[in-house]
Amino acid sequence: MALQNIIEQTVVGLGYQLVDIERSAGGLLRITIDNVWQAGVPAQFIQVEDCEKVTRQLQFVLEVEQTAYSRLEVSSPGIDRPLKTESDLARFCGEVIDITLKAPMGAAAGGLVSANRKKFRGVLEVTDTPQTWQITWRDEPVSKPGMRVAKVKKDLPVQALQFTLSELREARLAPIVDFKGRRPAEKRSN
Repeated sequence: MALQNIIEQTVVGLGYQLVDIERSAGGLLRITIDNVWQAGVPAQFIQVEDCEKVTRQLQFVLEVEQTAYSRLEVSSPGIDRPLKTESDLARFCGEVIDITLKAPMGAAAGGLVSANRKKFRGVLEVTDTPQTWQITWRDEPVSKPGMRVAKVKKDLPVQALQFTLSELREARLAPIVDFKGRRPAEKRSN
């Protein structure tokens, strides 16, 4: 039985979703798991106990299947979770994501973005076309640490890019961290 199938059956059998499998040099076998998503139900995060449970079961199963590895690592997807399936995209609609296209925009960019551009960050949205997704963004100037930010901002146009899963090399949740507890003005509630 293929390694992918063995691991997937074990993880799904324990009530989790398999996000990724990675084998690297030195015999490391890295498994990424998440809780199964259900629309309308608040998301539950993976806990250390969940990873321990899956690790114990996988150690047993991989030994029975005589799979060679030197170290097994089971973890949560983290804040920059990879998005690999249609259901992943549906789950994280409305979130800020980073995507990398397989090919640059080329002539399809229409002069709005660089023709060689492959990487984009924007808010994920559903389109009316089946299996087609869209991200929207504004190309705001990048502020550097210590740089003053202008109070008056130009009204930058909203740009949109439609894509299908087959056009993506990689898609991930954007790792946006709020260390100080501040929220943008539009999300602040008084």
